[in-house]
Amino acid sequence: MTAPPNAAPTLAETVVRTARRLTPLLGDEARREAETLVVTCLGLPRSVLITDPERPLDTAQSARLDEWTRRRADGEPLAYLTGEREFWSLPFAVSPAVLVPRPETELLVERALQAGDAWCAAQRASEASVPALDALDLGTGSGAIALTLAAARPAWRLTAVDRSPEALAVARVNAARLELPDVDFLEGDWFGPVGERRYALVVSNPPYVAADDPVLRGDSLRHEPRRALTPGPDALAALHAIIDAAPAHLRPGGALLLEHGATQGEAVRGRLAARGYADIVSHRDPAGHERVTEA
Repeated sequence: MTAPPNAAPTLAETVVRTARRLTPLLGDEARREAETLVVTCLGLPRSVLITDPERPLDTAQSARLDEWTRRRADGEPLAYLTGEREFWSLPFAVSPAVLVPRPETELLVERALQAGDAWCAAQRASEASVPALDALDLGTGSGAIALTLAAARPAWRLTAVDRSPEALAVARVNAARLELPDVDFLEGDWFGPVGERRYALVVSNPPYVAADDPVLRGDSLRHEPRRALTPGPDALAALHAIIDAAPAHLRPGGALLLEHGATQGEAVRGRLAARGYADIVSHRDPAGHERVTEA
C-alpha cells in the first residue's frame, strides 16, 4: 500500500531521497552520510532509523533537512553542518573558521606521542629529576592536535598558537568540552607569540597547498578556510618558515614534527638537512604517502 500523494515523508523515505541527492558527490558513501545528516539535522538518535523508520517529518523538519542536503550536495563538509568531527576518538567542535580534522593527521599525533615519550625517557636516563615536557602546536585551528596530546599525556604542558582569533575561539570551546583547561592558547604567527621559550616538542600541520593548485577549487576543500590551506604561491613557504625558526625554540634533544603534502617529503627532508637537523625521517600515512617528517 502506497502513501497518499500529500502524506508527510517518513524517516526511511527521507534517508533514501537524501542519499540519492548525495550520490553524485559521495558515491558509495552517500547512504551512510545521508543517515548521519538526517538524524543530526532532526536532533534524533541514530537508533530511531531502526526503531521508528515510519516516523513522519513535519514541514519545518523537511525544509531544514532540504537546506542541509543542498549544502552538502554542493560540497560543504558534513562536519560544518553537524558542527562536530571525531578525531582520535574525541569529539571536536568545528566551524568554517577551522579546517576539518582529518584521519591522516592522527599520524602526526602518533609520532608526536612517541617522540615526546622518547625525550622523557632520555631525560630520566640522564637526570635525577625530569622536567615537564613542554610541547608547542603551531597553527592549531580547532585545537585537535594540541588537545589530543594533552588528553593522552596529562603531565605534558601544551601551548597552541594560531593567527586566527576565530579559530582560537573554536579551540577554546573544544578545550572546555574536553575538560582540558590547562592548554595555553596564543594568538599570532608561528613562533611570534612565544618569545624566547623553548620546547621539547614542536608540532605543526601548516598550510602546504600552492595558491594556484586546482585542488583548492574542488568540492573537498573550497568551503574550508583558504589561509589554513595555502601559504601562497610557494606551497613550501610555511613549512620552510617553521623549519628555519624552530632551532631557536627547541630544547636539547627536542623534536620538530611536520605534516606536509604527499609529494613534499623529499623537499622537507632537504630543508631540514640544510638547516642542520639530525635524525630526519618521514613517515607514511595509511594510504602509503609520506605525510609526516620529524627531525
